[in-house]
Amino acid sequence: MTENPGSVIDESAFTVRRTIYISAAAEKVWSAVTKPEHISNWFGRTSLDGAGVGARGTMTFGDDAPIPLAVEHVDEPRTVSYRWGDDEHSTVFTFTLDPHGDGTRLTVVESGFERADNPSEQLADHANGWVSELDKLVALLEDGVVTRA
Repeated sequence: MTENPGSVIDESAFTVRRTIYISAAAEKVWSAVTKPEHISNWFGRTSLDGAGVGARGTMTFGDDAPIPLAVEHVDEPRTVSYRWGDDEHSTVFTFTLDPHGDGTRLTVVESGFERADNPSEQLADHANGWVSELDKLVALLEDGVVTRA
C-alpha cells in the first residue's frame, strides 16, 4: 500500500487538507468518492436520494446517529463537494482528483470549522479522521481491502 503524508491543519483558514497518491486510475478513484455503494466500503455507510448537485442523504459511522449529507458541487471527473452535519455546524469537504503517472493524486479539503463549538478540537479530530479514512481508500483501491464503516 502506498504510504502518504498526513493531514495539514490551517487554523487561520479553519481548514484541513490532505493530499495522497493512489496507484489507481482516476476513473476508479472518482467512482470510489462519488458512488454511495463505493463510499460505504471505505468511509461511512452512505445513502443519497440521487446523483449530482442537490442530492441528499446520510452518512453513518458504526452505531452513531446518521449525519445529514448533501452534494454541493460536481465537476466530473475532477471535483466533488459534500456538505455534512447539521445546518448550524456543517462543514464542506471537497475531493479533487488529478491523474498522476499511473495513478491519481487525490486532495481533500474540509472547511467551515469556524462555526464549530471548539474549532481547534474539531480541526484536530477531522485531520486524524482524514488520515484514517483515506488510508482505507488507498487499501481498497490498491489492495482490494474493504473496510465497512
